[in-house]
Amino acid sequence: MARRFYYGGQAVIEGVMMRGRRVITTAVRRSDGEIVVDIQSLPTISNTRARRIPLVRGIVVLIESMVLGIKSLLYSANVSVNEEGEEISGVAAGGMVAASVAVAVGAFAIAPLFLTRLLDVYISSAVVFNIIEGLIRMGLFIAYLGVLAKLPSMKRVFSYHGAEHKAVNAYEAGVPLEVAAAREYNKAHTRCGTSFLFVVMIIAIIALSLVGHPSIGYMVLWRIILVPVIAGISYEVTQFGARHIEHGFIRALLAPGLWLQKLTTREPDDSQLEVSLAALKKAIEVDQLEEPA
Repeated sequence: MARRFYYGGQAVIEGVMMRGRRVITTAVRRSDGEIVVDIQSLPTISNTRARRIPLVRGIVVLIESMVLGIKSLLYSANVSVNEEGEEISGVAAGGMVAASVAVAVGAFAIAPLFLTRLLDVYISSAVVFNIIEGLIRMGLFIAYLGVLAKLPSMKRVFSYHGAEHKAVNAYEAGVPLEVAAAREYNKAHTRCGTSFLFVVMIIAIIALSLVGHPSIGYMVLWRIILVPVIAGISYEVTQFGARHIEHGFIRALLAPGLWLQKLTTREPDDSQLEVSLAALKKAIEVDQLEEPA
């Protein structure tokens, strides 16, 4: 029996990107009201054995998601204002991903470390140090999301984020992929990137506590080295939780991540749901057409 495939994606400018088995589809509503759906083949790395190896696959998925996400964002920005634009190359997208990772590591890994070091004289335990650092990291992350949620330009993106979740929730519930049906579903989803990042912060506290309390140079180095390890473990935890969400204990563990999605999703209107469903339906259509007989 074929293994179940989990569709998912992200919000873009005036649209939604969905990842299928073989393609990504990006649906965008142009300024004239028309919905345009772009179909792109997945990169080679998406179909390699690495995509199926536990722990390793989380790193592959993270890199893949960031590259595809940036390309889809730039595409949607052009289409939403009725401009074609130039397709961004994989190298350029990779450069943007590297820059994004560097900024994220600096802001949410290195900065909390130095802020916690200000309290070092009062802390005698490596575990306590890492818990405090983790709480500071979490505080910075929540504050960052809170600021984004207030920006007028981000409010529509977060509405499309909610539309993406509703479409996927409706599909996984087995209901018709229509606006009226999808509207009734939750705008939160257990496999959301926001929940994943919350898990990352929890796993980081545990992993960094094992490192102990070396010199500041080694502490910075470990926080960089352990990024892929923490990401790989966090992916497995998130996927396991999503598959067993019906259990009360698992739901309780995932609850904080679902709560954080209140900051990154807004209730979509019907026109936004229509765009999200268009992206999902096209991804499913392509997958069904290319399935072997």
